Amino acid sequence: MSAHPDPERPLTIWLVAGEESGDQLGAKLIRSLRALSDRPLSLSGVGGDAMAAEGMDSLFPLEDVAVIGYLAVAARIRLLMRRIRQTVRACVAARPDVLVIIDSPGFTHAVASRVRRQLPGLPVVDYVSPSVWAWRPWRAKTMRGYIDHVLALLPFEPDAHRRLDGPACTYVGHPLIERLSELRPGPAETATRQGPSPVLAVLPGSRRTEIERLMPIFGSALAKLQAQGHAFTVELPAVTRHRALIARLAASWPVAPRLIDGEADKLATFRRARAALAASGTVTLELALSGVPMVVAYQVPKIEEVIVRRLIQVPTIVLPNLILGENAIPELIQSDCTPERLAAALGPLLPDGPARAAQEAALARLDATMRLPDGDDPSRSAARIVLSIIRRSGDRFGGDDDARTRS
Repeated sequence: MSAHPDPERPLTIWLVAGEESGDQLGAKLIRSLRALSDRPLSLSGVGGDAMAAEGMDSLFPLEDVAVIGYLAVAARIRLLMRRIRQTVRACVAARPDVLVIIDSPGFTHAVASRVRRQLPGLPVVDYVSPSVWAWRPWRAKTMRGYIDHVLALLPFEPDAHRRLDGPACTYVGHPLIERLSELRPGPAETATRQGPSPVLAVLPGSRRTEIERLMPIFGSALAKLQAQGHAFTVELPAVTRHRALIARLAASWPVAPRLIDGEADKLATFRRARAALAASGTVTLELALSGVPMVVAYQVPKIEEVIVRRLIQVPTIVLPNLILGENAIPELIQSDCTPERLAAALGPLLPDGPARAAQEAALARLDATMRLPDGDDPSRSAARIVLSIIRRSGDRFGGDDDARTRS
């Protein structure tokens, strides 16, 4: 066979996502791969509606494997194992040019490690690093056995993988970088932030257990803020599937929140919010890139707290703090997550003053920290690396498609 691949032969790319956020990343990656590749693409794997819209048929519905939490996984373990085996068989039979796994390490890494045993020469790319820098750091070195390259969403992750002896890792940018125009306030929204009754964004989490635990605490914190003489209106972006629960729990709040539906309206809330009270999660990075000073809170049951405190390896659980390398945003977790302490931390962020100014200055540094050196967008940056890995693999095996099964 020729040492140079046929330019007319499609690149066979396998992509495996495990939940909706990975499906969105996968769809953007497919668009960028198609734009940058000089060869047609043949796409297969596991994904959802977004990847299907880009021309990839999924082996099975994404909902079969999109489960979160130990109890949920245990309840569906037989189906999950069956889907893992099915995915591995199909990928091995296809002998693709590359396997790209996307987030959801419980599912995608199980697939990748099994595929690697049967196709040891197949290049495997992991799009979204597991949080090896936060807990179970030994996973980084283990990943070297079945992953060739990690595409990281957070700028500190390449250093973490080097320190932990993990696979090669490149920061390709967080997808939120592509949405800065949606996050940044315009003149009218800036004026709203500075008005006499500013918007306080309240975000109690996206999971039912988070919402049930934090809503009563957040409501009491708002009552204390009000009693201190602060004037504000509350906007609460509600997760659609939990809207009824949120409405019921908010009914007892002393300050009736305006429930916000949909992604576009959520981002509009961020653009006009003066400050925010948020559960820990990706939403804190959205708020930070919107320039919204915030207080972050979280609570888990006592038994989980014991486990988490043993495993967590970082001094903060707030993503913007980790990226900045400083605890610029107050975080009140576990026993510190009380109405009194939340109100005391939020109060100084509503008027102009030193606490607000210090946090605004820290959030303004996020852009420079997260921006890609060449001004590229994350999905194109990721696609370039995937295509370069395919080329290197072809050079290594002399363009022989079957060589991957013999190496």
